[in-house]
Amino acid sequence: MSRALPKYSKRRVAIIGGAAAVALSGAVIAGTALAGQPAKGGGAQNARTLADPGTISCPDVASRLPAVPASAKAEVDRNLALLQTQIQEADTRLKNTVGQGGPNFVNNAILGPLKDKRVSTIDRIAIAIGRKGTKPAGLDALAPCALNAGGGAAAGGGRAQATATAGTGANQQAGGAAAGGGAVGTIGCPDVASRLPAVPASAKAEVDRNLALLQTQIQEANTRLKNTVGQGGPNFVDNAILGPLKGKRVSTIERIAIAIGRTSAKPAGLDSLAACTLTK
Repeated sequence: MSRALPKYSKRRVAIIGGAAAVALSGAVIAGTALAGQPAKGGGAQNARTLADPGTISCPDVASRLPAVPASAKAEVDRNLALLQTQIQEADTRLKNTVGQGGPNFVNNAILGPLKDKRVSTIDRIAIAIGRKGTKPAGLDALAPCALNAGGGAAAGGGRAQATATAGTGANQQAGGAAAGGGAVGTIGCPDVASRLPAVPASAKAEVDRNLALLQTQIQEANTRLKNTVGQGGPNFVDNAILGPLKGKRVSTIERIAIAIGRTSAKPAGLDSLAACTLTK
């Protein structure tokens, strides 16, 4: 036989039940909010940023060329292909170095060296056309490239300022070379001329031109070394100066070997002379 509860007991049950309902509702609401809440510190955004560093885009050179003489077509096509390879290599490096360096890393270590390579390659195209036709002028304006940032260009690696074109990187201060500040050192490279076999007369002009270019590249690298003291990480000189210099020398030395090989035995092993070192 059931007994009726006192009035105060009924009120107590009602209060307890209401409190439980409120607590349960709060837990559900809190759980729902937490389920949709992003990870503390923006982890999702950081992951997206690191996965999408952007891409490098450069002005198209082929569409700006005049009629190419038949005798220059092979050389022009080869250098146009090289321009594409240079962009692909820069894009690969961009993806492989996310999070490295300071705010000017992309300009100093990727866009700047890419511009230098394109200047040389575009100049060779103009020279090839000019041998049998009118040498095109103003093509060097097509050398600088830019970073098309994708998804937030500055996480960890300081890509925010990298949307500038390659030319701006040359004036940035960077220097893992000289911890002491003033003792910059100099860049030295193996001598190529002394390691060449007899150069056929038909190749002499091209070989001499590329030997001179090797010297210019070293001078430019030493100038850049002096102008970029004070910023950058411990690997800045390797990444932004010695590495790109080696890339230029590989291409230039290969052109020397090809020029000799057209009418004589192509010299082998010259690529071992490409790497340079910093002497403090």
